[in-house]
Amino acid sequence: MMIYKILRAGEWAALRLDGETAGAPVDVADGFVHFSTAGQVAQTAAKHFAGEEGLMLLGVEAERLGDALKWEPSRGGALFPHLYGRLRLKDVAWAQPLPLQDGAHVFPPGLE
Repeated sequence: MMIYKILRAGEWAALRLDGETAGAPVDVADGFVHFSTAGQVAQTAAKHFAGEEGLMLLGVEAERLGDALKWEPSRGGALFPHLYGRLRLKDVAWAQPLPLQDGAHVFPPGLE
């Protein structure tokens, strides 16, 4: 199953440089890396990244993260994937820009 992480340009650059990351400041503060499912990622972008340009959308195969990935209730009681460990660049299946058009992020087909 593919899960998704949104990173700002500087966070993406740091992951590429270092090969791993503890995530964005909110991830570090919470003690885990926040991910979203296909059905959650657009709402995550709207809630936490509204109007932000220069974002990257990362796809990660959940199975690659092993036991460090936990499914926990969050927004509205829905289960969200949380990584209790560092996100490694080698675990990122793909990354692509998440453009902003008319004030909304444009997601690949199937993630709208």
